[in-house]
Amino acid sequence: MRDTLPLLNELDFPAILRGTLQVLQVNLTYLCNQRCLHCHVNAGPTRTEAMSDEVIEALFAVIDAHPVKTLDLTGGAPEMHPRFRDIVCHARAADLQVIDRCNLTILSEPGFEDLARFLAENEVQVSASLPCYSRDNVDKQRGDGVFERSIAGLQQLNALGYGQTGSGLELNLVYNPQGPSLPPPQRALEADYKQHLLEDFGVRFNSLHTITNQPIARFGSTLVSKGQFNDYMQLLRDNYSEANVPGLMCRSQVSVDWQGYLYDCDFNQMLDLPAPLVARERSHLRDLLAARLEGRPIATRDHCFACTAGQGSSCGGALD
Repeated sequence: MRDTLPLLNELDFPAILRGTLQVLQVNLTYLCNQRCLHCHVNAGPTRTEAMSDEVIEALFAVIDAHPVKTLDLTGGAPEMHPRFRDIVCHARAADLQVIDRCNLTILSEPGFEDLARFLAENEVQVSASLPCYSRDNVDKQRGDGVFERSIAGLQQLNALGYGQTGSGLELNLVYNPQGPSLPPPQRALEADYKQHLLEDFGVRFNSLHTITNQPIARFGSTLVSKGQFNDYMQLLRDNYSEANVPGLMCRSQVSVDWQGYLYDCDFNQMLDLPAPLVARERSHLRDLLAARLEGRPIATRDHCFACTAGQGSSCGGALD
């Protein structure tokens, strides 16, 4: 399902160019055990898209031959892909850092009871969604009972060493605003999260990453239905900061969809805006073995203002 929401003039956002490729962000599947209101992928329990063995072999070829440093696994719930563990083990054997974008509730799903231990044994960095430290706010955005299961998942990860000083097991949380607003300052919100989660649940974590909601897919449709789309776009444009442009994740990252096609970011993937890396219409994983990315243009539209507004936004949190 591709995004058909109204977007403003594509020429409004400044042209940007690629730097050195450091991160492969791979969308393994749109299948997910949750259906969150802010999800820009429209993931859910009924989605069937999943990366094939053929594309996974192409991914392994890139991992083995390209000097990329990080493999960032996302979805849907990436852990629901039947070869998730094979991919993690291959990347770790190649000495890549691996990030698992985990929704936490997957850790308590039947058949995934040993997932947390697998992640710890392979020193996978966990980037976990927790849009608030309040039960009501989380359940409103992500479904009834999600907060309780998320806290249980965090406690399970903590027990294995995640988020603990000196363990080497990194646990980061991800915050998204509830509605059409910019995230609050990341450092202050991180301090609040750490205080509340430790005092109320004994939970520790390394860092909080604040991410601005993109005006696309499920969240964009919600904005349109409430008559808030144009106001939200104007908010993003009014808060544009040129200082955030050098740190944009698209300059050092490539997003790979479940079919192996390349995009400048996960958001462009949902808008079907292919990365202009080669002469033909679409670039594929195999092209990374020969293509030179530095200095190549990045496909932009007005949704890109979400990454440059205010303190900036990336999969690794604020840019300032």
